[in-house]
Amino acid sequence: MGPYVRILLRYGVGAVIGYQLGDQLSNDPDVVTVATVLATAAVGVGTEFAYHLARRFGWKL
Repeated sequence: MGPYVRILLRYGVGAVIGYQLGDQLSNDPDVVTVATVLATAAVGVGTEFAYHLARRFGWKL
């Protein structure tokens, strides 16, 4: 029983801290801007990588 309680507490504390940190960061416009730019770049890189794989393996485009 002890290990399960310890695991639940660990994830519970992590969730609370993550929520508080996320709330603080979301109120900072610079952080939101950087996160948006990084997310957009990640989607673009992922799309180009999928296109590269499709060309390399002869998948239909």
